Amino acid sequence: MTSEKKNTIPFLHPGQTIGLIAPARKISKQELQPAIEIIKRRGYKIHLATHIWGQENQFAGTDNQRAADFQQMINNPEIKAVFSVRGGYGSIRIVDKIDFTPLISKPKWLVGYSDFTVFHCHLFRLKVPTIHATMPINFTGNTQESLNSLFNMLEGKKTEYFFSTNMLNRNGKAKGKLIGGNLSVLYSLLGSDSFPETKGNILFIEDLDEYLYHIDRMMMTLKRAGKLENLAGLLVGRFTQIHDNSVPFGKNAETIIHEIVSDYSYPVAFGFPAGHIQDNRAIKFGTDVSFTVANQQSNIIFI
Repeated sequence: MTSEKKNTIPFLHPGQTIGLIAPARKISKQELQPAIEIIKRRGYKIHLATHIWGQENQFAGTDNQRAADFQQMINNPEIKAVFSVRGGYGSIRIVDKIDFTPLISKPKWLVGYSDFTVFHCHLFRLKVPTIHATMPINFTGNTQESLNSLFNMLEGKKTEYFFSTNMLNRNGKAKGKLIGGNLSVLYSLLGSDSFPETKGNILFIEDLDEYLYHIDRMMMTLKRAGKLENLAGLLVGRFTQIHDNSVPFGKNAETIIHEIVSDYSYPVAFGFPAGHIQDNRAIKFGTDVSFTVANQQSNIIFI
Protein backbone atom coordinates (compact mmCIF):
# COMPACT_ATOMS: atom_id res chain seq x y z
CA MET A 1 0.00 0.00 0.00
CA THR A 2 1.32 3.42 -0.95
CA SER A 3 0.41 6.47 1.05
CA GLU A 4 1.70 9.99 1.21
CA LYS A 5 2.54 9.56 4.90
CA LYS A 6 5.31 7.15 3.96
CA ASN A 7 7.12 9.78 1.93
CA THR A 8 8.21 13.22 2.99
CA ILE A 9 7.68 14.60 -0.52
CA PRO A 10 4.10 15.65 -1.29
CA PHE A 11 2.57 13.93 -4.28
CA LEU A 12 1.39 16.05 -7.20
CA HIS A 13 -2.07 16.77 -8.48
CA PRO A 14 -3.21 18.50 -11.69
CA GLY A 15 -3.22 22.27 -11.45
CA GLN A 16 0.19 22.42 -9.80
CA THR A 17 3.37 23.67 -11.47
CA ILE A 18 6.23 21.61 -12.90
CA GLY A 19 9.54 23.34 -13.57
CA LEU A 20 11.66 22.50 -16.61
CA ILE A 21 15.45 22.86 -16.50
CA ALA A 22 18.36 22.02 -18.80
CA PRO A 23 21.29 21.19 -16.49
CA ALA A 24 23.45 19.67 -19.21
CA ARG A 25 23.10 19.71 -23.02
CA LYS A 26 21.24 22.52 -24.79
CA ILE A 27 17.74 22.13 -26.17
CA SER A 28 15.66 24.07 -28.70
CA LYS A 29 12.07 25.30 -28.51
CA GLN A 30 11.19 22.97 -31.37
CA GLU A 31 12.53 19.97 -29.47
CA LEU A 32 10.77 20.83 -26.21
CA GLN A 33 7.39 22.15 -27.36
CA PRO A 34 5.73 18.74 -27.91
CA ALA A 35 6.57 17.71 -24.34
CA ILE A 36 5.22 20.98 -22.97
CA GLU A 37 1.91 20.21 -24.65
CA ILE A 38 1.88 16.68 -23.21
CA ILE A 39 2.48 17.99 -19.68
CA LYS A 40 -0.26 20.60 -20.08
CA ARG A 41 -2.70 17.95 -21.31
CA ARG A 42 -2.00 16.11 -18.07
CA GLY A 43 -3.36 19.18 -16.30
CA TYR A 44 -0.13 20.75 -15.07
CA LYS A 45 1.24 24.26 -15.37
CA ILE A 46 4.76 24.82 -16.72
CA HIS A 47 7.52 27.06 -15.42
CA LEU A 48 10.50 27.35 -17.76
CA ALA A 49 13.96 28.00 -16.35
CA THR A 50 15.35 31.44 -17.06
CA HIS A 51 18.12 30.10 -19.29
CA ILE A 52 16.25 27.11 -20.73
CA TRP A 53 17.21 28.16 -24.27
CA GLY A 54 20.75 29.09 -23.29
CA GLN A 55 23.70 27.99 -25.42
CA GLU A 56 27.38 27.73 -24.74
CA ASN A 57 28.85 25.26 -27.20
CA GLN A 58 27.07 22.00 -26.37
CA PHE A 59 25.77 23.22 -22.99
CA ALA A 60 22.47 24.94 -22.19
CA GLY A 61 24.24 28.10 -21.09
CA THR A 62 27.22 28.62 -18.82
CA ASP A 63 27.79 26.51 -15.72
CA ASN A 64 26.70 29.44 -13.55
CA GLN A 65 23.53 29.98 -15.56
CA ARG A 66 22.52 26.33 -15.39
CA ALA A 67 23.28 26.17 -11.67
CA ALA A 68 21.29 29.36 -11.05
CA ASP A 69 18.31 27.89 -12.91
CA PHE A 70 18.43 24.76 -10.78
CA GLN A 71 18.71 26.82 -7.59
CA GLN A 72 15.71 28.96 -8.53
CA MET A 73 13.61 25.82 -9.10
CA ILE A 74 14.62 24.44 -5.70
CA ASN A 75 13.89 27.73 -3.94
CA ASN A 76 10.55 28.53 -5.62
CA PRO A 77 7.74 27.16 -3.41
CA GLU A 78 5.23 27.26 -6.28
CA ILE A 79 7.17 24.62 -8.21
CA LYS A 80 6.20 21.16 -6.96
CA ALA A 81 8.40 19.03 -9.26
CA VAL A 82 11.41 19.69 -11.47
CA PHE A 83 12.01 17.84 -14.75
CA SER A 84 15.39 17.76 -16.44
CA VAL A 85 14.48 18.23 -20.09
CA ARG A 86 17.34 16.11 -21.43
CA GLY A 87 20.65 14.47 -20.60
CA GLY A 88 23.91 14.77 -22.49
CA TYR A 89 26.84 15.94 -20.38
CA GLY A 90 27.20 18.76 -17.91
CA SER A 91 25.52 17.92 -14.61
CA ILE A 92 28.77 17.11 -12.85
CA ARG A 93 30.05 20.61 -13.69
CA ILE A 94 27.30 22.30 -11.66
CA VAL A 95 26.39 19.92 -8.81
CA ASP A 96 28.78 21.63 -6.37
CA LYS A 97 27.42 25.08 -7.27
CA ILE A 98 23.92 24.25 -6.02
CA ASP A 99 22.62 24.48 -2.44
CA PHE A 100 20.34 21.47 -2.08
CA THR A 101 19.69 21.93 1.64
CA PRO A 102 16.22 23.54 1.12
CA LEU A 103 15.10 20.15 -0.23
CA ILE A 104 15.79 18.54 3.14
CA SER A 105 13.10 20.54 4.92
CA LYS A 106 10.86 21.23 1.90
CA PRO A 107 11.49 18.46 -0.63
CA LYS A 108 10.04 18.28 -4.12
CA TRP A 109 10.31 15.66 -6.82
CA LEU A 110 13.34 15.92 -9.11
CA VAL A 111 13.03 13.83 -12.28
CA GLY A 112 15.47 12.70 -14.95
CA TYR A 113 17.84 9.93 -16.02
CA SER A 114 21.14 9.45 -17.86
CA ASP A 115 23.38 12.42 -16.95
CA PHE A 116 20.89 13.33 -14.22
CA THR A 117 22.35 10.36 -12.31
CA VAL A 118 24.74 12.91 -10.78
CA PHE A 119 21.83 14.50 -8.92
CA HIS A 120 20.16 11.18 -8.07
CA CYS A 121 23.31 10.02 -6.33
CA HIS A 122 24.15 13.34 -4.69
CA LEU A 123 20.65 13.72 -3.28
CA PHE A 124 20.62 10.15 -2.00
CA ARG A 125 23.46 11.17 0.31
CA LEU A 126 21.18 13.96 1.59
CA LYS A 127 18.30 11.47 2.06
CA VAL A 128 16.15 13.23 -0.57
CA PRO A 129 14.25 10.77 -2.81
CA THR A 130 14.26 11.32 -6.59
CA ILE A 131 12.60 9.77 -9.63
CA HIS A 132 14.56 8.09 -12.43
CA ALA A 133 12.29 8.39 -15.45
CA THR A 134 11.95 9.56 -19.01
CA MET A 135 12.62 13.21 -19.84
CA PRO A 136 10.72 15.69 -22.04
CA ILE A 137 13.16 15.30 -24.95
CA ASN A 138 11.98 11.67 -25.17
CA PHE A 139 8.25 12.12 -24.53
CA THR A 140 7.08 11.87 -28.14
CA GLY A 141 8.93 8.59 -28.64
CA ASN A 142 8.02 7.00 -25.30
CA THR A 143 5.41 4.31 -24.87
CA GLN A 144 2.22 5.33 -23.10
CA GLU A 145 3.19 2.95 -20.30
CA SER A 146 6.43 4.87 -19.81
CA LEU A 147 4.68 8.25 -19.56
CA ASN A 148 1.95 6.84 -17.33
CA SER A 149 4.53 5.36 -14.98
CA LEU A 150 6.12 8.79 -14.51
CA PHE A 151 2.91 10.66 -13.75
CA ASN A 152 1.49 7.80 -11.68
CA MET A 153 4.57 7.88 -9.48
CA LEU A 154 4.44 11.67 -9.16
CA GLU A 155 0.79 11.45 -8.17
CA GLY A 156 1.34 8.75 -5.54
CA LYS A 157 -0.31 5.86 -7.30
CA LYS A 158 0.86 2.39 -6.36
CA THR A 159 3.89 1.28 -8.37
CA GLU A 160 4.69 -2.38 -8.84
CA TYR A 161 6.49 -3.96 -11.79
CA PHE A 162 6.53 -7.56 -12.95
CA PHE A 163 8.99 -8.50 -15.67
CA SER A 164 10.10 -11.69 -17.39
CA THR A 165 12.88 -13.94 -16.23
CA ASN A 166 16.38 -14.08 -17.69
CA MET A 167 18.69 -17.08 -17.77
CA LEU A 168 21.41 -15.02 -16.07
CA ASN A 169 19.21 -14.02 -13.14
CA ARG A 170 20.07 -15.06 -9.60
CA ASN A 171 16.94 -15.79 -7.59
CA GLY A 172 16.26 -14.33 -4.19
CA LYS A 173 14.41 -11.68 -2.22
CA ALA A 174 15.64 -8.39 -0.85
CA LYS A 175 14.45 -5.16 0.71
CA GLY A 176 16.36 -1.92 0.72
CA LYS A 177 16.61 1.50 -0.81
CA LEU A 178 17.03 1.71 -4.57
CA ILE A 179 20.09 3.63 -5.79
CA GLY A 180 22.08 4.08 -8.98
CA GLY A 181 21.31 5.14 -12.53
CA ASN A 182 23.57 5.36 -15.55
CA LEU A 183 26.64 3.16 -15.05
CA SER A 184 29.08 5.53 -16.78
CA VAL A 185 27.95 8.47 -14.67
CA LEU A 186 27.96 6.40 -11.50
CA TYR A 187 31.53 5.33 -12.29
CA SER A 188 32.54 8.96 -12.77
CA LEU A 189 31.35 9.80 -9.23
CA LEU A 190 33.50 7.15 -7.55
CA GLY A 191 35.62 8.70 -4.81
CA SER A 192 33.51 11.86 -4.58
CA ASP A 193 31.03 12.97 -1.94
CA SER A 194 28.23 12.31 -4.44
CA PHE A 195 28.78 8.55 -4.68
CA PRO A 196 25.91 6.79 -2.86
CA GLU A 197 26.23 4.29 -0.04
CA THR A 198 25.82 0.83 -1.56
CA LYS A 199 25.85 -1.38 1.55
CA GLY A 200 22.42 -2.85 2.17
CA ASN A 201 20.88 -1.12 -0.84
CA ILE A 202 19.62 -2.33 -4.21
CA LEU A 203 21.66 -1.00 -7.13
CA PHE A 204 20.09 -0.21 -10.49
CA ILE A 205 22.29 0.29 -13.57
CA GLU A 206 21.77 0.99 -17.28
CA ASP A 207 23.87 2.48 -20.07
CA LEU A 208 24.03 3.63 -23.68
CA ASP A 209 26.62 3.86 -26.42
CA GLU A 210 29.50 2.23 -24.56
CA TYR A 211 32.12 -0.30 -25.58
CA LEU A 212 31.99 -3.74 -24.01
CA TYR A 213 35.49 -3.44 -22.61
CA HIS A 214 34.52 -0.17 -20.92
CA ILE A 215 31.52 -1.81 -19.25
CA ASP A 216 33.91 -4.48 -17.99
CA ARG A 217 36.32 -1.80 -16.76
CA MET A 218 33.61 0.13 -14.92
CA MET A 219 32.15 -2.93 -13.25
CA MET A 220 35.59 -4.22 -12.26
CA THR A 221 36.43 -0.82 -10.78
CA LEU A 222 33.24 -0.80 -8.71
CA LYS A 223 34.03 -4.33 -7.55
CA ARG A 224 37.63 -3.49 -6.59
CA ALA A 225 36.37 -0.43 -4.72
CA GLY A 226 34.10 -2.68 -2.63
CA LYS A 227 30.90 -1.15 -4.01
CA LEU A 228 29.33 -4.41 -5.20
CA GLU A 229 30.00 -6.90 -2.44
CA ASN A 230 27.53 -5.66 0.20
CA LEU A 231 24.55 -4.86 -2.00
CA ALA A 232 21.11 -6.15 -1.05
CA GLY A 233 20.38 -6.76 -4.72
CA LEU A 234 21.21 -5.73 -8.30
CA LEU A 235 18.61 -4.60 -10.83
CA VAL A 236 19.98 -4.34 -14.38
CA GLY A 237 18.15 -2.15 -16.87
CA ARG A 238 18.79 -1.96 -20.59
CA PHE A 239 22.23 -1.59 -22.15
CA THR A 240 21.58 -0.18 -25.61
CA GLN A 241 23.68 0.64 -28.68
CA ILE A 242 26.66 -1.17 -27.15
CA HIS A 243 29.81 -1.44 -29.29
CA ASP A 244 32.57 -3.99 -29.73
CA ASN A 245 36.10 -3.65 -31.11
CA SER A 246 37.39 -5.24 -34.30
CA VAL A 247 38.83 -7.95 -32.07
CA PRO A 248 35.70 -9.15 -30.23
CA PHE A 249 35.54 -8.84 -26.45
CA GLY A 250 33.77 -12.20 -26.38
CA LYS A 251 30.93 -11.34 -23.99
CA ASN A 252 27.87 -9.14 -24.09
CA ALA A 253 27.03 -6.53 -21.45
CA GLU A 254 24.78 -8.79 -19.42
CA THR A 255 27.33 -11.62 -19.35
CA ILE A 256 30.04 -9.21 -18.21
CA ILE A 257 27.89 -8.01 -15.31
CA HIS A 258 26.77 -11.54 -14.43
CA GLU A 259 30.33 -12.82 -14.18
CA ILE A 260 31.62 -9.86 -12.16
CA VAL A 261 28.93 -10.26 -9.47
CA SER A 262 29.09 -14.07 -9.47
CA ASP A 263 31.09 -14.05 -6.23
CA TYR A 264 28.12 -12.68 -4.32
CA SER A 265 24.81 -14.22 -3.25
CA TYR A 266 22.27 -11.38 -3.46
CA PRO A 267 19.44 -11.49 -6.05
CA VAL A 268 20.21 -10.17 -9.53
CA ALA A 269 17.66 -9.44 -12.26
CA PHE A 270 18.43 -8.52 -15.87
CA GLY A 271 16.26 -6.86 -18.48
CA PHE A 272 14.27 -4.42 -16.37
CA PRO A 273 12.49 -1.95 -18.72
CA ALA A 274 14.36 1.23 -17.82
CA GLY A 275 17.16 3.12 -19.51
CA HIS A 276 17.66 4.58 -22.97
CA ILE A 277 14.63 2.85 -24.43
CA GLN A 278 11.14 3.93 -25.49
CA ASP A 279 9.50 1.94 -22.70
CA ASN A 280 11.52 3.64 -19.95
CA ARG A 281 9.60 2.92 -16.73
CA ALA A 282 9.81 5.26 -13.77
CA ILE A 283 11.58 4.08 -10.62
CA LYS A 284 12.10 5.86 -7.33
CA PHE A 285 15.51 6.26 -5.71
CA GLY A 286 16.04 6.72 -1.99
CA THR A 287 12.90 4.94 -0.80
CA ASP A 288 12.36 1.35 0.28
CA VAL A 289 11.53 -1.32 -2.27
CA SER A 290 10.75 -5.02 -2.14
CA PHE A 291 12.68 -6.93 -4.80
CA THR A 292 12.00 -10.54 -5.80
CA VAL A 293 13.75 -12.60 -8.47
CA ALA A 294 12.12 -15.96 -9.20
CA ASN A 295 11.98 -18.60 -11.93
CA GLN A 296 8.75 -17.47 -13.57
CA GLN A 297 9.08 -13.70 -13.21
CA SER A 298 10.69 -10.98 -11.13
CA ASN A 299 9.04 -8.03 -9.46
CA ILE A 300 9.86 -4.81 -7.67
CA ILE A 301 7.41 -3.03 -5.38
CA PHE A 302 7.85 0.53 -4.18
CA ILE A 303 6.78 0.47 -0.55
